[in-house]
Amino acid sequence: MSNAKTLALILSSVTFTGSSLDSIGATMPLNSNKNILFIAVDDLKPLIGAYGDPIAKTPNIDRLAAMGTLFTNAYCQQAVSGPSRASLLTGICPDGTQVWDLKTLIRDKNPNALTIPQYFSQNGFVSFGIGKIYDPRSVDKKLDSLSWSTPYVNFENYYNQNYESPAYSQYQDPITRKKMAELEEEFAVKGMNRSDIRKSVTVQVKPSVECVDIADDAYSDGAIAKGAVEFISSCDTTKNYFWAVGFKKPHLPFCAPKKYWDLYNRASMPLAEYRQKAVGSPDFAYHQSGELVSYTDIPDLISFSDINNAILDDEKARELIHGYYAAISYMDAQLGKVLDALNSSPFAKNTIIVLWGDHGWHLGDHGLWNKHTNFEQATHAPLIIYDPEIGHSTVKHPVEFIDIFPTICEGSSIPVPSNLDGESLLPLMRGEKQSAKTHYAVSQFPRENKMGYSLRSNRYRYTVWVDWSNKKTNPEKVFAEELYDYKLDPNETKNLIGDRSYTKALKQMRAYWQEYKTKRIK
Repeated sequence: MSNAKTLALILSSVTFTGSSLDSIGATMPLNSNKNILFIAVDDLKPLIGAYGDPIAKTPNIDRLAAMGTLFTNAYCQQAVSGPSRASLLTGICPDGTQVWDLKTLIRDKNPNALTIPQYFSQNGFVSFGIGKIYDPRSVDKKLDSLSWSTPYVNFENYYNQNYESPAYSQYQDPITRKKMAELEEEFAVKGMNRSDIRKSVTVQVKPSVECVDIADDAYSDGAIAKGAVEFISSCDTTKNYFWAVGFKKPHLPFCAPKKYWDLYNRASMPLAEYRQKAVGSPDFAYHQSGELVSYTDIPDLISFSDINNAILDDEKARELIHGYYAAISYMDAQLGKVLDALNSSPFAKNTIIVLWGDHGWHLGDHGLWNKHTNFEQATHAPLIIYDPEIGHSTVKHPVEFIDIFPTICEGSSIPVPSNLDGESLLPLMRGEKQSAKTHYAVSQFPRENKMGYSLRSNRYRYTVWVDWSNKKTNPEKVFAEELYDYKLDPNETKNLIGDRSYTKALKQMRAYWQEYKTKRIK
């Protein structure tokens, strides 16, 4: 289907007051509610210029941060895509959604779940989605049909027609594509079905990086940006909109056009300063970097059983870090196209913009790659909110992703649902001191029969591992505790539980834990 036909299908589900698309313009009055541009980014940690990273080339995130509120200490509820997004999009902690993994459907556990786009639709907004907003493993095949007032947009219709669509949704390198095609033919001759063929191909050919001189929209994020721009540019100004745009990079594999790789010098890529387990920390706080290891160009990890964790050789580590930065810059350029489209539209002065990464990412620290932990590098993620009535500010207090739902409701002057776990961040954005969102943020992560709850204050992280048999938390049965001081030990080199000089800090963090478990753990 052509792009024009795709857009026509989408727009046919929205009633316009003008006689044609040409009549939609600045002459029509804007609705009094603010629109929402809701931007999700997959696996984005704060390696961003606005967050003080000296290497990152992120001019578009930086300009958004200069316009809006930069939250320097924002934390996801669980450092993996499905649970993080399910929690953020419902405003409910993972223990409430009961989505702790990548296979549980939100509405199987909560048939009456109320999501952000669904709620905005109920309040008269046109809700539009393209790209990755929910993790697709957490919702139905229509990417949660109850959430969208227009058909969810298939971004594949916006790929550059001068290229074939990416092989296995990712790859454009001719060598990789040729190998994959040969294997597909070989397995088909053997009588394998399509699903088994795809699995078997990626066991043999699945590179973690790709650098090809190619157009932006030959990859997914370029196509996603193109579809979002086309929709925003064609909207009826008498209506309110909730535009959800989900970028897929910098998620593995790190595939990006060559020009974004060329922004960086491989030799100057910074390796993690501390690549061991924290002294005195429990082994079950870590993992074996299984997501990375599934890629076929990853050499065997050097691993040890004591304080040393899995170590990747420096050459490959630098290539991956280079790829991560390149993928961020590629995504940032696509974000710029969407921001430009909004800025050129009649909605520019009447739209709240929210940008968030669903969790952080380990780049070799603690010998870890990917996410899936309660450590700082996995739970700390970017959050920027622009409200045209507030302008620029910086918030250093710990905040949580469950706070986004009530914040944008209040900002757009619609009632805040009463069942949400988070609190509006608007008081903090305005510089008011009376907000309760100033003490700590909570993340969690399960490990077999244990659940780790991690409380992050401005200075400390306290993690308590409790019994989670049969997916039911027993907070009174404690397996281990961790305490880290980010002022004196930002790399989490030592678990300070038992250090007498931290008695007062530990007492305070344990008090926060008592408060949290009383409020949230039933």
